Amino acid sequence: MTIKRQRLVGFDPGLRKTGWGIIDVEGSRLSHVANGIIKTDNNLSLAERLVQLYDGLHQVIVDWEPVSAAVEETFVNKNPNSTLKLGQARGISLLVPAMAGISVAEYSPNHIKKSVVGSGHAGKEQVTAMLGILLPGVKIIGEDAGDALAVAICHAHSGGAHGRLSEALDRASITGGGAQIIMKGTR
Repeated sequence: MTIKRQRLVGFDPGLRKTGWGIIDVEGSRLSHVANGIIKTDNNLSLAERLVQLYDGLHQVIVDWEPVSAAVEETFVNKNPNSTLKLGQARGISLLVPAMAGISVAEYSPNHIKKSVVGSGHAGKEQVTAMLGILLPGVKIIGEDAGDALAVAICHAHSGGAHGRLSEALDRASITGGGAQIIMKGTR
């Protein structure tokens, strides 16, 4: 039986900077593919910045063709205005892969850290060090890109279940009790 390679993308959403990270998963083996940061122009209106974010994330999806995506959940900030803007950027991060027919999972920061480091309260330095161990030779573009790679690794450790489920549903034909049920995925 051949183990199929899967490409996963992780997003660390933010209005100023959204990190993205692409990994390939083949069985239990992870490999770094690419990472980067999409920056928006602070001089533009909120709507124009959201368009920049949409366009950048869309290009990542087109260029790297992931089969599954994951987005970091965010916590409420003390500043309600910042929280709303972050929520809108997060919405774009969820929307872009969904519009491309890619399933999207969400993980809390503590779940991501626990999955990557083994402790939900690990520091940034611990996460960065572990990224170097899990993805040998990785050159991380910046902190947001590193966070996005951690999201992708968490998704892989969680089975990247949505991508695999979608593929399984595309091929599935279940028979039971004399009735045949054919399932079709959304991709």
